[in-house]
Amino acid sequence: MSRQKTTAAAKPRVLRPPMRGWLGRGRGESFMVQAADEWRGTTVQVCGLWPFSVGAGAPMTGAPIGRHLFTGATVCCDPISWFQRAQLISNPSAFVLGRPGLGKSTLTRRMATGLAGYGVMPLVLGDLKPDYVELIQALGGQVITLGRGRGYLNVLDPGEAAAAAQRLTGTARAQVLADAHGRRHQMVSALITITRKAPPTDREETILDRALEVLDERHDGVPVLGDLLQVIRDAPPEVRTVALDRGSPERYGQITEDLEASLIGLVGGGRLGETFSHPTTNPMRRDRPVVYDVSAIDEGDHDLQAAALLACWSAGFGTVNVANALADAGLEPRRHYFVILDELWRALRAGKGMVDRVDALTRLNRTRGVGMAMVSHTMSDLLALPSEEDRMKARGFVERAGMVICGGLPPAEMPQLNSAVPFSRAEQDLMVSWSDPPAWDAARGREAEPPGRGRFLLKVGGRPGIPVRVELTQAELAINDTNKLWHSQSRIGEATGVEATS
Repeated sequence: MSRQKTTAAAKPRVLRPPMRGWLGRGRGESFMVQAADEWRGTTVQVCGLWPFSVGAGAPMTGAPIGRHLFTGATVCCDPISWFQRAQLISNPSAFVLGRPGLGKSTLTRRMATGLAGYGVMPLVLGDLKPDYVELIQALGGQVITLGRGRGYLNVLDPGEAAAAAQRLTGTARAQVLADAHGRRHQMVSALITITRKAPPTDREETILDRALEVLDERHDGVPVLGDLLQVIRDAPPEVRTVALDRGSPERYGQITEDLEASLIGLVGGGRLGETFSHPTTNPMRRDRPVVYDVSAIDEGDHDLQAAALLACWSAGFGTVNVANALADAGLEPRRHYFVILDELWRALRAGKGMVDRVDALTRLNRTRGVGMAMVSHTMSDLLALPSEEDRMKARGFVERAGMVICGGLPPAEMPQLNSAVPFSRAEQDLMVSWSDPPAWDAARGREAEPPGRGRFLLKVGGRPGIPVRVELTQAELAINDTNKLWHSQSRIGEATGVEATS
């Protein structure tokens, strides 16, 4: 017994180094504790690692857009996935706000790219810059160009509704045809409103409606505005009846004179040119991503810009309705669409009726199976509309959005933004810090990257916002360059020995 005690007492004691290593000369004390490796998994996979697992602070459902600004965790986000799969929002829509040049369009393109991988079709119904043409081309989609001498969009073209109606029967067929008729009637009325700066009268609306019905009955093929004008000039009995001409051709001529003059302006190349009076150059398809490139329309041509946007929206949502009708009948698989309304402030200011049109879209997108992203610069853009009624409707776009995504914003925007969506003081300070101008890089002789570029705050209702930095892959860098027109200047400067910035 004593021998065992002696042996145990004689065994040398092993000393363990402290957490930072041995202190002293030649012993290598570490002044920084290395962070432990982090791994991500589901609760089923990591449940046995308790208590060494923690819940992630950002959802993992949707398109991967970047990393959490503070924790480095992957952040996935898009309005359709958060509505349909994660059920985090009640409306599949997002409103993106931020100063120019900080990456709003880049964030939206990333969402569209991720959703395309899930089978959702991106629809850019009016690309004013353009920012989405190369993305849609890379996805194998359809690029439709509109503008003076560049392409035509016939507002009387029912699109794919006519072919879909032949495949449908009963109520479904009648609904598709009625929807196509209503869209064409609304577009003609909208074009007349833009040219007149005033809407058609009730009598003129009725005349247009009946003239379209007569045109569909008597015309073979797809009609154009000139054919509608000829029907009104021919004065068929059906149109004269609703015109209340009392059997007098002279009275009929007086009643339809203003309407005929407006249609002549649309057909003969008035302020809107011939963009909407010729057969459609490139008909839209429902089974591919689509972008309407209207960037060729000059920014000062407000009337044509407003008319083109309305026509694109009408054609786009008409195609969505056809796809839904065919899916309801079991003739085609169900398709979901991601509609992008970029540079929304320009669309709202383009002409009378634009706010009401966008207001209708934001209220019906959920029932149509459509997700939506609206992009603008600041709340002041939405509140700068001429009438108080339009300003209140525009503010409702932000209030009804399922999520609000904010980039760098000036301090003056905070009260207006906070009145629509509650932000904490820390969140407001973070967004204001992202709006600071870039620092001057003396080493390279040019401005450094702005502090807010690619940084956004994802906000859903009163929940704490998720700060994220968008990270692009090498494959995305080429299609996300919105400064291409400046690169040639940079190369010229380098060739001549003069330093140029891009």
